[in-house]
Amino acid sequence: MRIAINTGGGDAPGLNAVVRAVVLAAERRGWEVVGIRQGYDGLFMEGGVVPLDGASVSGITHRGGTILGSTNRGNPFRFPVEGADGAVKVVDRSSEVVGRMEALGIDCLIAVGGDGSLRIAAELAGKGLKVVGVPKTIDNDLDATAVTFGFHTAVQTATDAIDKLHSTAESHRRVMVVELMGRHAGWIALFAGFAATADAILIPEIPYELAKVAAKIESRWAKGREFAIVVVAEGAVPQGGEASYLDELGAGGGRRLGGAGKRVARGLEALTGKETRSLVLGHLQRGGRPIAYDRILSLRFGAAAVEFAERGQFKHIVALDPPYMRAVPLAEAVRKLKTVPTDWDMVRAARAMGVSFGD
Repeated sequence: MRIAINTGGGDAPGLNAVVRAVVLAAERRGWEVVGIRQGYDGLFMEGGVVPLDGASVSGITHRGGTILGSTNRGNPFRFPVEGADGAVKVVDRSSEVVGRMEALGIDCLIAVGGDGSLRIAAELAGKGLKVVGVPKTIDNDLDATAVTFGFHTAVQTATDAIDKLHSTAESHRRVMVVELMGRHAGWIALFAGFAATADAILIPEIPYELAKVAAKIESRWAKGREFAIVVVAEGAVPQGGEASYLDELGAGGGRRLGGAGKRVARGLEALTGKETRSLVLGHLQRGGRPIAYDRILSLRFGAAAVEFAERGQFKHIVALDPPYMRAVPLAEAVRKLKTVPTDWDMVRAARAMGVSFGD
């Protein structure tokens, strides 16, 4: 077989490990592997499709990012093209993608990506392209798999950052508000906030009332603990309100989230009179070396994707169903997002230990 692999959407720790596992597993079967740069964009550019072998993927398991590059603006069904007049219009180039794959002699595409990238892969599969998907998102919000690679590294990065804020918050008697990624699901905020002993954790699944967070802060001061840590997911929503958005549009043309932490910080300072600072951890959560758990998970995903291709299990993604990998139909995998159950035992444990969710 001749297989192709691409990495789409936001980068995540572990992408390179997936690429390495795919290449090595394919080589042992006598297959040929090519990599498509920048999602699907490489199919439309000079040098955008590159051969991959054992030598080209040597020593990349521990590296962050992706050697193939990525993009969150590379939807071939809505591809931006600049006309002669300078105006940008959106065109459907999906048939060109399928045709280019056929011209390259590609027997199977291994598409590594999150919900958006896998939706694109599902649509391409509907046009006849043989696809095996590998789920990737630090948000951990794909319902088909128990966990996605990159998530635990992002949690570790966020936890380390919050740990460092404890000392400065206590030294200056401040409230520190940390905004973490999580548009529709609060997995990173919940895990990192719980691990780093935050006093309040605000996630999209539980609309918050700022007065209740303020009451938690006041209770700490009353006990002589004159500092506080508040963790806010970027998609956190106040009761009766909506998420915080920036003025500019996001990659998909929709409204772009931003400012949730700053909004909470301003409100808490007004309600409590305590000096409050906010910090957006942002893309630091995507970068850096994957921790051991994510390296192992990524390697397993990559090897399993090649195994699925060998068995002809196309139009499926590789999903972790501990302790095994199983095949889940692409259409089913992207049907819904996985959000934090509000009655989950970790939420209950955090509440039992006095953490405020603002409700």
